Amino acid sequence: MATDGTRVPQEPEDRAGGTARRALLGAAVLGAGGAVLGLPGTAGAAQAVGHGGGLRSLPVPTIIGHRGASGYRPEHTFGSYQLALDLGADIVEAGDLVPTRDGHLVCRHEPEIGGTTDVASHPEFADRRTTKVVDGVATTGWFTEDFTLAELKRLRAVERIRANRPHNTLYDGRWEIPTFEEVLRWQDEQCRRRGRPVWIYPETKHPTYFRKLGLPLEERVAKLLRRHRKDRRTSPVIVQSFEPGSIERLNKLVDNPLVVLLSSARSRPWDFVEAGDPRTVADLITPRGLREIAGYAQGIGPTLDLVIPRDADGRLTRPTTLVADAHRVGLVLHPWTMRNENPFLPADFRTGTDADAYGDAFGAFRTYFATGIDGVFTDNPDTGVLAREAFVNG
Repeated sequence: MATDGTRVPQEPEDRAGGTARRALLGAAVLGAGGAVLGLPGTAGAAQAVGHGGGLRSLPVPTIIGHRGASGYRPEHTFGSYQLALDLGADIVEAGDLVPTRDGHLVCRHEPEIGGTTDVASHPEFADRRTTKVVDGVATTGWFTEDFTLAELKRLRAVERIRANRPHNTLYDGRWEIPTFEEVLRWQDEQCRRRGRPVWIYPETKHPTYFRKLGLPLEERVAKLLRRHRKDRRTSPVIVQSFEPGSIERLNKLVDNPLVVLLSSARSRPWDFVEAGDPRTVADLITPRGLREIAGYAQGIGPTLDLVIPRDADGRLTRPTTLVADAHRVGLVLHPWTMRNENPFLPADFRTGTDADAYGDAFGAFRTYFATGIDGVFTDNPDTGVLAREAFVNG
């Protein structure tokens, strides 16, 4: 991620785009507040989340705050996580887990932190800038595994996709990098304050890469979940990973609901690449592949394009059979990622070409909900809550 405000795609879900943002937030906050207060619509479903109810107790479609409410605050900060709950998210994705040099798990989008923190402005860390190959991609910057936790705590978070979200830069520097253990304590505090289960959805990030560095993730995640008594099937913690092997390993360590993330059909999970397994995501989403996943996981997190592909112009085509096929073997589907800004929406729902302007996000939500998905990751939980209310009551 460039630090000059130019948006550089960081993962398959990021798509390029081309200024003023629409003020949907105010109306959406009212809608989310209505849901939380128990007004008609999906409020009843949201209140149905029961203590100890497990994954199936969540409202459908479930609204998952992607890295918190990252449409409005720098991602993976307590400011973003807190706002996601306040806007009505059923689950908060807290967070993408990467290790420090001294073995702590922290919440960052990637181990490279040049685009998500102010590390470049710290001259004492200038010599830490380096180039590494992460999952086959040469990346230059600063990496969490080269810092102790105490050093990382001197940094502050900044907005990652600045060209699309210039308003979020107002909050640059306000929050430090949270640890996963701090997230687990925050979760307990939020449960007490709100009088209900507060769900989180952490991800093991680049687990093969870190295992080769002697910093395995799964055992650290399991140890913390056990320490906080959140390692059970009914615990409000879903663990996800793009590497099926990581989920298989976690399945032997904890009883939490587990989800395999799936990128584009032609891509290969990195643990498959390292092991010489020739299968691609396209193989994993066949009936046979889904049956295999169902043997060690409870759900899948496909990119939205695996649910409804886009044509060469970026317009939606016909839905695939993925939803029905996954449901047939008992898997839930939580696709990613819905964002309000034009560049991230299917071309059918864009309004103009400005990089930070909102398109018809409600129309896109409605279209994806109609496929039967069980939930969706979104940077804008308030919009998702309002869209769900309209869909359920429509």
